[in-house]
Amino acid sequence: MKPLRIQILAFTLTRIVLNTAQRMVYPYMSVFGRGLGVDLTALSQAVAGRSLLGATGPFLASIADNRGRKVAMLLGVLIFVIGAILVLGWPIYPVFVLTLALTLLGKFVFDPAMQAYVGERIPYQRRGFILAITEFGWSLSFIIGVPIMGFLIARFGWQGPYPALALLGLLGMGSLAWLLPKDPPPASDPPSISRNLLSVLTFVPALAGLAVGGFASTANEVINVIFGVWMEDSFGLKIAGLAVTAAVIGLSELGGEGLTAGLADRLGKPRAVGIGLIANSLAAIALPILGSSLPGALFGLFCFYITFEFTVVSNIPLMSEIVPTARASVMATSAAAHSLGRVLGALLAPLLYSIGFWGSCLAAVAFNLLAFLALMKLNQWHDRVLR
Repeated sequence: MKPLRIQILAFTLTRIVLNTAQRMVYPYMSVFGRGLGVDLTALSQAVAGRSLLGATGPFLASIADNRGRKVAMLLGVLIFVIGAILVLGWPIYPVFVLTLALTLLGKFVFDPAMQAYVGERIPYQRRGFILAITEFGWSLSFIIGVPIMGFLIARFGWQGPYPALALLGLLGMGSLAWLLPKDPPPASDPPSISRNLLSVLTFVPALAGLAVGGFASTANEVINVIFGVWMEDSFGLKIAGLAVTAAVIGLSELGGEGLTAGLADRLGKPRAVGIGLIANSLAAIALPILGSSLPGALFGLFCFYITFEFTVVSNIPLMSEIVPTARASVMATSAAAHSLGRVLGALLAPLLYSIGFWGSCLAAVAFNLLAFLALMKLNQWHDRVLR
């Protein structure tokens, strides 16, 4: 078997590709809208539809609990590649929506299987550090992937990123097939998908953890969907300027993941999540004030995204130990909760932004408060069982 550190590197590189496809839509939303001939509302609905389909991930990700981690990871990347190829043949809005959905669904099959694979090999006390390393694939997609996609869009049009994403996805599949050991033979009587999900959805601490992730994601999405439009409206930024904004956000997320790697295991996962929620709320309140100038807006976005990333990444190792017998199903259900939170945020974002940017920011604070209340319930279980 190849060393775990090499596998962790492969996981991180693969996640850069998967996350780039998801994240490039936000800063270039106006560009995609013009290329497809649709408005912001239609694009927001497409993003919401993508997240809604992504919420079906637990049903596919349970394959990782029944058939093996490697099979599920390879299946996830294959779904991603199919999604990236589709829009090249049919560059129309309905197919673009399907492409968004399939590329995200592939990620939602890959990620829980990968997290479960790591969870089985790393003790809970050190898991925050290792899982935070794999989360670098999220921030680096914005630092590296999104600017490169911006170059391809500027050079070849809005479809430009998808051939590169499909090719990189295929390379990722080949690497994982070579690096990962064979899955053990499936049990003669493996638990059914419904039984795995029932063990998650009937356990109160798991439900509390799902609520934390879902509400925190809603808080993030009401800003995430409209920040590119806000920067265009406020400062007239075009593709190059938006790419710089994306890089700033990616650096903030890299910082958040670095903070998680250094602090989550030391502070304790629930405390780290709580600190992140409070700090993210303060950043949301400060964002419209700082947004009176371009440097202030970039700094405000930096603070908003670094605190959100610290919150979410600190929650991942916590969720990975809630139901160890159905670890992949827990992680997939957690991803689905994040996805549903993003659905709500994407649907609310245009309405809130029409009221004013303050409305978006105050809504983010309100959803973070709901996440904090759920965290208090989860923390009671954590202190009894995992401390």
